[in-house]
Amino acid sequence: MIQPFDIEIGDINYAIFPEGNDTYVVFKDGKEYVQIQKDTAEQWLKFDKETALPLFDYDEEINQIGKQIEAYIANPEEEEEDEDLD
Repeated sequence: MIQPFDIEIGDINYAIFPEGNDTYVVFKDGKEYVQIQKDTAEQWLKFDKETALPLFDYDEEINQIGKQIEAYIANPEEEEEDEDLD
């Protein structure tokens, strides 16, 4: 299983916690922000906080987070090498 990791979009930092089955809990500014899941190659879904059901509305921020998650997962070695330098 993938360990939690951080991504950055613009000047916003997100902490990503993988939960399995292409589902992730996203923290923004140190607080739980949203749970997301990959739907299709281009679409990510966020879950309703009250019902825990996926919302099928298009959300650009969620899709950007999803693309960054995919990029991280595709190249986890680069992140590990950066950590070894510390």
